[in-house]
Amino acid sequence: MAASTSKNVIFAALAGNSAIAITKLAAALFTGSAAMMSEAIHSAVDTGNQIILLIGLKRAARPSTPSHPFGHGLQLYFYTFVVAVLIFGVGAVISIVHGIERIRAPEAIESPWVNYLVLSLAVLFEGASWYVALRAFNRERAGRPFFSTVRSSKDPTVFTILFEDTAALAGLIVALIGVAASQWFGLPVLDGVASVVIGIILALTAGFLAYESQSLLTGEAADPDTREGIAAIARAEPGVVGLNDAKTMHFGPNEILVVLSLDFDDALTAAQVENTVARLEHRIRAAYPQAGRIYVEAQSAASHAAVRTAVLAGGGPGSLVSEVPDGQGGDVPVA
Repeated sequence: MAASTSKNVIFAALAGNSAIAITKLAAALFTGSAAMMSEAIHSAVDTGNQIILLIGLKRAARPSTPSHPFGHGLQLYFYTFVVAVLIFGVGAVISIVHGIERIRAPEAIESPWVNYLVLSLAVLFEGASWYVALRAFNRERAGRPFFSTVRSSKDPTVFTILFEDTAALAGLIVALIGVAASQWFGLPVLDGVASVVIGIILALTAGFLAYESQSLLTGEAADPDTREGIAAIARAEPGVVGLNDAKTMHFGPNEILVVLSLDFDDALTAAQVENTVARLEHRIRAAYPQAGRIYVEAQSAASHAAVRTAVLAGGGPGSLVSEVPDGQGGDVPVA
């Protein structure tokens, strides 16, 4: 997904959450509602998170340097992980603690109509932000199953905002129910219960986002279709008699590192091998523009197997399994 689309989604969420956070805080201080205070904390955290994501996008767009030869794209994944930590550490924990305090010492909500008004308006604003994020995500999804798209997505900004907004809408509904129930049944303790439930919703959201972002941060491969497509192009290139190994890794949503170990026809001259590599790189980039860096190693199948055997004997990283199958359909261990 284009960076401009991600920024549009973040700006929409930032505008909505900033206004909502201030309004909720004022209502919480006026009415004394624990659920409303939890919602104010939630919106304030979301506002800060969107600023952090914008910082991550800006830092990730910086060009490569001698100290970061592959660019700074991974920083986006780091800042997404920070967002998940903040949702849990600030939003979830404070909401749960505040709710438990209110359960232990319940207090009647003053002027509950203020909460109803603010929460209803918040649902409208949050719903608009959620809709913007959902449309952007659906364009990326292109008809694929929802959760499998989230798992395979390499752009964490859109699904982070989408899940934040989904959690926010769920929290608003819980807050409305908590305020209404505490007033209807005359049980102020239910307001504290709602605050705890909001905190649990935030904790679950944070856990999911942390799991997804850490996978990207620690070096996630391209999707299976891309990996298989690159391998097929390499095998089909004239002058290549075998694909020993193929590796990919995302350095950002739209940048992939490709590393190939190829067995070339022994009859080729050095110049012909160079021309073959140039053609291969051109074909891969034409089919997969996100393949920003492509490295090709010329290595015979026998040499590759010998290195692989030596690594396996040493118990090193060769015990891992390659991303793409070899010419006979078996998995090739990493050399």
